[in-house]
Amino acid sequence: MQIQDLPYPDPGVPDARSGPRFLWWLGRNQLGGQLKALAWGLLHFAAVSALPFCVGLAVQAVVDRSGKRLALTGGLLLLASACSALGDAFLHRAAVTNWITAAARVQQLLARKAARLGSALTRRVAAGEVVAVSTGDVEKIGWFVEAVSRFTAAAVTIVLVCVALVVYQPALGLIVAVGLPALALAVLPLLPRATRRADLQREKAGRATELASDTVAGLRVLRGIGGEELFLDRYRRASQEVRHAAVHSARMWSLISAIQVLLPGLLLIAVVWYGVHLAREGRITVGELVTVYSSVMVLTYPLQHFQEIAMAYSFSRPSAKRAARVLSLERTTEPQEPGRPQEPESAHERPQEAATPRAAESDTPSGGLYDPVTGLHVPAGLLTAVVCGDPDAAGRLAERLGGHPAEDPPGASVLLDGVPLDGLPLDAARTAVLVQDKDPVLLSGSLRELLDVPASGDVTVKAALAAAQCGDVLDALAQASLKAENPMDVRITERGRSLSGGQRQRLALARSLVTDPEVLVLDEPTSAVDSHTEARIAEGLRALRAGRTTVVLTSSPLLLERADRVVLLHEGEAAAVGAHRELLRTEPRYRSVVTRETDEERARDEAPTGEGTARTAPAAVSAHEAAALRGVLEEIEETA
Repeated sequence: MQIQDLPYPDPGVPDARSGPRFLWWLGRNQLGGQLKALAWGLLHFAAVSALPFCVGLAVQAVVDRSGKRLALTGGLLLLASACSALGDAFLHRAAVTNWITAAARVQQLLARKAARLGSALTRRVAAGEVVAVSTGDVEKIGWFVEAVSRFTAAAVTIVLVCVALVVYQPALGLIVAVGLPALALAVLPLLPRATRRADLQREKAGRATELASDTVAGLRVLRGIGGEELFLDRYRRASQEVRHAAVHSARMWSLISAIQVLLPGLLLIAVVWYGVHLAREGRITVGELVTVYSSVMVLTYPLQHFQEIAMAYSFSRPSAKRAARVLSLERTTEPQEPGRPQEPESAHERPQEAATPRAAESDTPSGGLYDPVTGLHVPAGLLTAVVCGDPDAAGRLAERLGGHPAEDPPGASVLLDGVPLDGLPLDAARTAVLVQDKDPVLLSGSLRELLDVPASGDVTVKAALAAAQCGDVLDALAQASLKAENPMDVRITERGRSLSGGQRQRLALARSLVTDPEVLVLDEPTSAVDSHTEARIAEGLRALRAGRTTVVLTSSPLLLERADRVVLLHEGEAAAVGAHRELLRTEPRYRSVVTRETDEERARDEAPTGEGTARTAPAAVSAHEAAALRGVLEEIEETA
């Protein structure tokens, strides 16, 4: 795999059982690149290690006054230098390729996992940790993967040089052969402590990143409540903890580096002292002494890779552990065979089954969207509004309808036209059902890029913007940027922070309408707009989605009035189905959610009158509708 061939057609299925297993899986999947780097590394280190032998031969040729041997040694020295330069250049090229391709593979795996999990990812893993894994951790993992081949080449070179020195000069070669492994293993007792300090630094850095991410995301709210300084102080303290941990970790690594310099120096002194003693006795020649001395000096270079691999592993191990934890996450529902019926739940699992108005499993609707957990049925081609008094329950329902259930353990899969949604291929399920959260995210870029999404082509951008009542948003964008001739080319800042909440919500709605999915699920799509705009959005939504299946989770009378059918969810069950006005008259639980009627008001409405009869529901309803109408008119006057 070359860099120009990225991204991978298929990054593979990772072994995410642990951090070390994940690192081993990455290295095994880049075996070709590892072998290439190993070959170039052996050429480079062997050429560097051959230089001392060439120098020793040259010195001995001068001592023996042999011009022919000196010329031959010069040629060997030139060849070794050329091989060293060639090996170093291509080793660096292969190592960087391994680093980048390993990092790209991890990023692709993370992106694929995020696409599969959707909004469930940030519920199960902190946003700061996801950011840390996809940025800094990816680089550290790639560092270890590419360092393995260079370390292997250095280790093989040291073994070969030690064997060559023992054969070339046994007396000094044995000292080097025994001393070099001792040097390489001398720092092992310090590595666990250095690793723990590095882990602590990464942990504190992850917390600081998460705190910074949360602070930036909630900056508008913090400014509103005057909490910028409070969170800034928290981030200062967190960053200082990271600094102290980094210094504490650096001290240990500096100690390891000092040992890596001190011990080779002591070995070099021992070799020179004993070598001079042997040379004075005539047991070795001057050239042999220079060769062994130069070899010990040169071998400190490949020895540095022992420290590097220890650092790379200690830094990449926690990073790989975090990446493996994210990659090991699975969807909360098990995939099912297409067309396989849902197994009915036992009475023990659902003790209130008999008391609910849901249909039996044999009567499960086969058309549209059906949720076995709540009994919600959304007929195909209709605009269905769902009223739920608990906003959190409504959010969980929206996620379940989109195939991202938050329950653990999950309930039965949602059925789309009688087929379990989890049994469909992921791309087909995502294309069929689109869920817009109550807090949609706008990516940075121009408005044209924002609305450039996979779509059926039946809904134009102009029609979607008109249905979402984005005319004033376009005018505001045009005024904000005098350089752009078309408001569609105006750049929107990250998460749309330059826009108001209502403007962001309407642009997100327009983006969903452009996509034109088979089933569109909207969770409180007009919660941030005024009543006048909300009424026009309701009309535009109904007209544009005519003949398409649409689910709107809302308690707004303006949207409920224009829905084809309304479903009331009470305590997690579909309790009533009908038209908006009908439910207002006949269903007190529905009326209390939609009109915000309190228990005291409900009791007063149902209390007996002076004639001994209870006040009728229509009278109460008309009173509440009149109050709601007056509120709408007042808001229209304020915004006019």
